[in-house]
Amino acid sequence: MSETRDLKRSSPATSTPGSTIDTFLDEAKRLGPTRNGAPRARLIFALDATMSRQPTWDLACRVQGEMFAAASHAGGLSVQLVYFRGFNECRSSRWVADPRSLTDLMTKIDCRGGQTQIERVLRHIRTEASQSPLKVLVYVGDAMEEPIDDLCAVAGELGLLGVKAFMFHEGHDPDAAQAFREIAHLTGGAYARFDSKAPQALAELLRAVAVYATSGIEGRARLAPRCEQANGLLTSMTGRKS
Repeated sequence: MSETRDLKRSSPATSTPGSTIDTFLDEAKRLGPTRNGAPRARLIFALDATMSRQPTWDLACRVQGEMFAAASHAGGLSVQLVYFRGFNECRSSRWVADPRSLTDLMTKIDCRGGQTQIERVLRHIRTEASQSPLKVLVYVGDAMEEPIDDLCAVAGELGLLGVKAFMFHEGHDPDAAQAFREIAHLTGGAYARFDSKAPQALAELLRAVAVYATSGIEGRARLAPRCEQANGLLTSMTGRKS
């Protein structure tokens, strides 16, 4: 796809201070300020696009607009789509600031068979967070076929960089549940299960994360009494009910 770039398997080379500053300035120019002059919160929306994920991919295409809507009152979001599928294919999109652009990107992608590549996703997020502030990772998947210790090592680094991972799990795979819970725990994020046959659940989860990304834990607390899924995420992060 012309609008996505391949993610390398190897760790990125260390940047010089000058190149890091240049990269940050280029990113700031591309994202631009919000209407009130504040920078948009940055969120990476990562999905497993292997063959079993097609129903959830279609669902995510339909409901991701609600994530933008929930964040709009607090300055909006800039979102990057990251996905993996097939044999050794893992890509990231440009940053987008409106739901239609993200939908356009997602509808051009079809799911293909292959193994999970969660570590590559986490390493990419580490690179992005080291270049410019990144608050949230949203990950949607149903499986985990990699060494869990490797995933946890990178997740710990994300936590140190201030990235909170919200791991949304479809199905009941125990290995995926264990890995997703650990990643969420190490980053200070949250884990939640959902059913692709109940699209409203994923929509509520995405709204809750968008409010957190733009307004923090207090914003989520205000949302939680009206949203069962948001309340569950808030409890998972803070250990208390709203």
